[in-house]
Amino acid sequence: MKTSEWVKSIVKQDQIDKFLVNGKTFIDDEKINNNLQNNINPDKQQIRDIIQKSLEIKSLTPDETAALMHVKDEDLWQEINEAALAIKQKVYDNRIVFFAPLYCSNLCVNNCLYCGFRNENSKEVRRILTMDEIRKETEVVLDQGHKRLIMVYGEHPKSDVDYMVDSIKSVYDVQRKAPVTGRTVGIRRVNINAAPMETSKLAKLKEAGIGTYQVFQETYHRETYEKVHPQHTLKGDYLWRLYALHRAFDAGIDDVAIGALFGLYNWQYDVMGLVYHAMDLERQFGVGPHTVSFPRITPALESQLDSSHMVSDNNFKKLVAVLRLALPYPGMIVTCRETPEMKREVIKLGCTQTDASTKIGIGAYQEHETIQDLEKAQFSIGDNRSLDENIKELAQMGFISSFCTAGYRCGRTGDTIMGMLKHCVEGKYCKLNAVLTFREYLDDYASPETRAIGLKVLEQEMNAIEGTSFFQKNAKIMNQFKLDYGRICNGDRDIYI
Repeated sequence: MKTSEWVKSIVKQDQIDKFLVNGKTFIDDEKINNNLQNNINPDKQQIRDIIQKSLEIKSLTPDETAALMHVKDEDLWQEINEAALAIKQKVYDNRIVFFAPLYCSNLCVNNCLYCGFRNENSKEVRRILTMDEIRKETEVVLDQGHKRLIMVYGEHPKSDVDYMVDSIKSVYDVQRKAPVTGRTVGIRRVNINAAPMETSKLAKLKEAGIGTYQVFQETYHRETYEKVHPQHTLKGDYLWRLYALHRAFDAGIDDVAIGALFGLYNWQYDVMGLVYHAMDLERQFGVGPHTVSFPRITPALESQLDSSHMVSDNNFKKLVAVLRLALPYPGMIVTCRETPEMKREVIKLGCTQTDASTKIGIGAYQEHETIQDLEKAQFSIGDNRSLDENIKELAQMGFISSFCTAGYRCGRTGDTIMGMLKHCVEGKYCKLNAVLTFREYLDDYASPETRAIGLKVLEQEMNAIEGTSFFQKNAKIMNQFKLDYGRICNGDRDIYI
């Protein structure tokens, strides 16, 4: 099939219309603007009441979210920031989950003005990885200690769903010997960042064993969306993208991720868009997003984007804290677009996941690129540090690093995990599995310095677990955990509760 014919075959209008309410979408420009305008001057008690509601792990309304964003008092912001971390600790404990992105193709039919992959960028070196190259990329990532991948594809017929299915299988087939202990390891979870698809294609991804299906709306402001995504392109269809995750749920994928690319439009508007998106997924499917992402625009080769809506560091920290309060149960992802300094800041505002050892060029892991080449990348990144460096820093901050994938293999997904998160139960299991996978990393991959620091943190975590009333009341779980921890220390791998 010719590329032009393939493009015309993608959008299925009936798979948009079925999710509309009286022909209308859940993003109402007038309503969002009213939310923002009507909550410009919140009083202190109102804000403190909103904070308390979020601390009870209850999602905020759009008006409550808007009120938080209009806080001007620095002391109140300090309370918001403290609440953000407290919510994260309550739902997810003090663990940070790591993953690595694997870029498979930069062939793309779209022409997004801010993206290095856009099809009119003649300076971009185009490439699509073979299955053998994907396996080699996976080997390098495994040798660093990662257990989770998010695979990224340009939108193009050569990287359509059948290519994705083959690439997922190729990743899961790879087995490596850990560098320190020689234990056999493999990737345990593959997530997908890909273009919107019809339900039949999404069902194929489900069968292939994907974890989370991630589609970012980029910006929820329709006028801006149409400006930066030309209408003659596939991505120019605002509604096809807006309902991508609705179709994923319809296809049986029960783990989805939303996000906005901050810097395209007013940051407050896009925070509201994320909140409305989460609300509509819950309304229609009873399940909200598993994660929320909030990347900021960074330079890209031949980008044609103006800088009028770039988000300052101060406002970026505000939007992260507000999202943590507005949506207290999803995971929150800060990426290597940010500098190490900024990542440290927002991890203390409730983030739960991040990437490390990141290379975003096509084939960049196996080619051992040490500097970023924008001719091979979608955008520029701010944090080039290794996974080991990241883990050491987090341990020094008192966080444990997690490579846990247990929930997804034990059926704790979809509405099950959402209920457990909202009742602050899932985090208890994740805490135990985080300890098990952290010990795996320290034994199999860590530098001597990181291992020494990490073992001290693990000792503190073991004591904290012993003193937790939840585990004191669940002796069976505690006994199993102690048994499993001993097995990990003795060389067993991939044990989970």
